[in-house]
Amino acid sequence: MQHAWIPRIERAQMPQDLADYLEPRVRRLGYLGEMFQVGANAPQVLQHFLHLTDALKEGLAFDIGETVVLTVAGWMDNAYERNQHERLCVRTGLGSDWLREVERLLPDDALGLTPGQRAAQRFALAALESRGKNVEAAFSALQEHFTAAEAVTLVFLVGRYVTHALVVNTFQLAPPVPSVFEDGFQA
Repeated sequence: MQHAWIPRIERAQMPQDLADYLEPRVRRLGYLGEMFQVGANAPQVLQHFLHLTDALKEGLAFDIGETVVLTVAGWMDNAYERNQHERLCVRTGLGSDWLREVERLLPDDALGLTPGQRAAQRFALAALESRGKNVEAAFSALQEHFTAAEAVTLVFLVGRYVTHALVVNTFQLAPPVPSVFEDGFQA
């Protein structure tokens, strides 16, 4: 275990409000992810991070959100989040062909993606590659597919998943589940 001085906190040791907030996620996933166990060392920070996550989910169509999540996870080499979201996408019917298109990180060649999905991926990649600078063209292209609120949400979503990747990569957290391409996961 990397950074052994950072304890992994189980739900029973967490503040009750955080444990309660995590309970539906743990039930859905079937496990308490190590990201939550590490994050629980700063319970208020983790809880606000989860509130942000929930608000972002409500602000975009599912397929657009997952395009952004998988793009950031792939670019940031965050297998922890990529693998979990692959399973979510398969469960909701997006399918392995769609996943392959997104995970190639080549929106201009991704004919299996919708124009909105490609625009979202182009922006996410431009923002990541340039640290958010000089992204005017990619950001302006979003207006063809998204409202102002959705475009702003999309920018915050990129940042949220960069944050997740920094935590996972800093603590060298192993993915809790394998990629769907490794184990053939089906819904």
